[in-house]
Amino acid sequence: MITLYDYAMAPSPRRVRIFLAEKGIAHETVQIDMRKAQQLSEEYRAINPDCTIPALRLDDGHVLTDNAAITAWAEASYPEPALLGKSAIEKAEIASWNAKIEQAGFMAIAEALRNSNPAMKDRALPGPHNFAQIPELAKRGLERLAIFMDMLNAHMEGREFVAGNAFSLADISAVIAVDFAKVVGVSSADHAHILAWRTRMADRPSFSL
Repeated sequence: MITLYDYAMAPSPRRVRIFLAEKGIAHETVQIDMRKAQQLSEEYRAINPDCTIPALRLDDGHVLTDNAAITAWAEASYPEPALLGKSAIEKAEIASWNAKIEQAGFMAIAEALRNSNPAMKDRALPGPHNFAQIPELAKRGLERLAIFMDMLNAHMEGREFVAGNAFSLADISAVIAVDFAKVVGVSSADHAHILAWRTRMADRPSFSL
């Protein structure tokens, strides 16, 4: 049985949960409690030495240790529905927007959160090593996030989906980023086009996961 190592409150494993649900891929789930630093335990290090969540153990024993690997495997193994695009231009557009969302959205949120939250003292970066917080990066993260939200809002004007003409990984990543931005006090309340698109996305059962 495929096993997902998950943490219900974190954005990265939520992306995988939604992707697997959209693909209809059955799996077991093991919760790794980040509040208790279980991702740093020796038991979990034996599964994923990077000490990050999610990880996906396949039937054959292979362990995929990040979103990129998991989505690539799932798309190749279960090609329908196509969530990474069908044509060459669709694949390129989805990959481009997913990269923009990760770099300008997720990384900005991570900078703001990890460099300001007292609970993340010495955990400014994920992984097996400790890094001190840099308060200036928290400020920069919020500035970057504001730019990202404006950019995404302008892009979504008149559009049904983030990339191409169908639901894709880009929509999944963007929803998670927009939702997760709330943890650093940034909402989409003043971004009408994001709000309209996010409301439509809420109708998909996978987004309740």
